[in-house]
Amino acid sequence: MTRHLLAAVLMTLLCSTASVAQSSDSSHILSDAEIQKIIAERVDTHRQSVGIVVGVIEPSGRRVIAYGKASTGETAPLDGDTVFEIGSISKVFTSLLLADAVQRGEVALTDPIAKYLPSSVKLPERGRPITLQDLANHTSGLPRLPGNMTPKDSQNPYADYTVEQLYSFLSAYQLTRDVGASYEYSNLGAGLLGHILALRAGTDYESLVKSRITGPLGMTSTSIALTPAMQAKLATGHDPSLKPTKGWDIPTLAGAGALRSTTNDMLKLLAAVMDYNQSPLAPAMKAMLQTRKPAGSPNTEIALGWHISTANGKPIVWHNGGTGGYRTYVGFNPVARTGVVALTNAGSLAGPDDIGRHLLDSKSPLLTANSRALAQPRARTEIKIDPGVFDRYVGRYQLAPAIFFVVTRDGSRFMVQLTGQAAYEVYAETERDFFYKVVDAQLTFETDAQGKALAVVLHQNGIDQRAPRIEGDAVVPKEVTLDPNVLEGYVGRYEFVPGGISITVTRQDARLFAQVTGQPSVEVFASGPRDFFYKVVNAQLTFEAGPDGRATAVVLHQFGKDQRAARAN
Repeated sequence: MTRHLLAAVLMTLLCSTASVAQSSDSSHILSDAEIQKIIAERVDTHRQSVGIVVGVIEPSGRRVIAYGKASTGETAPLDGDTVFEIGSISKVFTSLLLADAVQRGEVALTDPIAKYLPSSVKLPERGRPITLQDLANHTSGLPRLPGNMTPKDSQNPYADYTVEQLYSFLSAYQLTRDVGASYEYSNLGAGLLGHILALRAGTDYESLVKSRITGPLGMTSTSIALTPAMQAKLATGHDPSLKPTKGWDIPTLAGAGALRSTTNDMLKLLAAVMDYNQSPLAPAMKAMLQTRKPAGSPNTEIALGWHISTANGKPIVWHNGGTGGYRTYVGFNPVARTGVVALTNAGSLAGPDDIGRHLLDSKSPLLTANSRALAQPRARTEIKIDPGVFDRYVGRYQLAPAIFFVVTRDGSRFMVQLTGQAAYEVYAETERDFFYKVVDAQLTFETDAQGKALAVVLHQNGIDQRAPRIEGDAVVPKEVTLDPNVLEGYVGRYEFVPGGISITVTRQDARLFAQVTGQPSVEVFASGPRDFFYKVVNAQLTFEAGPDGRATAVVLHQFGKDQRAARAN
């Protein structure tokens, strides 16, 4: 359950790739000493966590390598039994519950979700009803988060979201794409799946996980509620500045990210998945990988819960996770029968993903010191301002044709909501500068002589994005209709750098879609014969075409830059 909430929607269509260090090929996972060196550098030099625990499983056995502390104020070392929030890795458990329920004959993957929800819930449809499988592989068309989340505590944002609010959102929401058309990661969808499976079983989500997964696998330190033994071994979560932060409580959308676990327990899960240990869940675990769809990145697919990436001839099955104070990774190579768990107790941008990938495939590079992901966020000091000052900022700000900031005040709390996300509190650094605590992002309001806001600028990941204040209707370019034969001439893959980031253009009848490496497929709209615009981000495309109408290149216009990508196929 990634904590980088704004970045999830405010996608940069083309960004510089992280600077990475190449490594030599290896057919085995690194030694304990080599792993210790990597995680010690991540903690001590790059300050990306207070502690890291890595677990390895391979044909020769299991091993655990730890470095750091459970908290900045403690000296007790970490080990394989230290407890962490595992965030979105919970989605693997949720999809395993689904696959197991199918094996039991309780549900079918193609069952409409309406079959298991109260009749009072009016579910959105587009093209066809949403199915259980659509929720598990993130193709339901539901947004990343429900738009009616208004957390009272931005450091524990899911805690007060209720089932009633969930049902209300579903009943009012209108899908923006056909069900099953494309991958779009959705915490809402995964949380809803967990809720439905618990309803079908006549129990709560945590009890279902215990009875059908952690109990049979002997995972005694994996649950939502902390036992006294788990509480004693809990690593404190820390924010990106390595200050202690609250744990997350996720009662309604538990299936999206509520579980807590240990490295030793997660190795038990991997042992069962890779058939090192016999398990009654083996048929369900195998079935999870048999249903696959494209996942928005080259050589990456989404199965039931798991992502599957192929690079350097090696398939890696994986999932990661993140809450306010933790970042986590689990992955395995089904051919080599090697697996890695990496758990950290800080909500840093880098996380342990590159470490996990590198251990499973030494050709997959580690982040280097000059990578933006390893940069430490600047410490920020909150000040108190007159709420009347913020009242001058209340309103709507248009970031893209269909993406808006809605700024409101709730008593002394200043709230900002981005389209498709929850409303989060922001904190004053000056009378015009505000910062989020749930993500490393800041807002600056531009004002006139009377102090009324004219625009807001989002500062995130080294990029400034300006959103003008609007009154009344949104400003949207005029759309034109093009013949599908014209659109067909633009279909293809375009590379900004040979072998690097690309844009893949596809057509569905009279609709055109563009997909940048590592991102979902997004519809673009014609404003002229060769000019198109996005509605979800402030960016445009211009195709260069020959006399036959077949495009030879596409130019991306974004952030005041024009970047050309030549046709690659």
